[in-house]
Amino acid sequence: MERQTKITDSNPGEASRQRRLVAQHLQSIEDNPLDAEDIAMFEMFERESWPHDKRRAYILERACAASLVPAAE
Repeated sequence: MERQTKITDSNPGEASRQRRLVAQHLQSIEDNPLDAEDIAMFEMFERESWPHDKRRAYILERACAASLVPAAE
């Protein structure tokens, strides 16, 4: 049985940073590392304490905008 622990850190920004570092490591293991732009975006979220719904909306907006860019020929 897998045990989940809730992070109860007095500094939520540090907890968020730790989760991001773990996620970055897992992405690297899967041979899908975050690029510098992605890392900067997540650091901005942490620095500015964006709530999760605002982060999700921002990422979805970026993904939609990127899908509308025509491919270079």
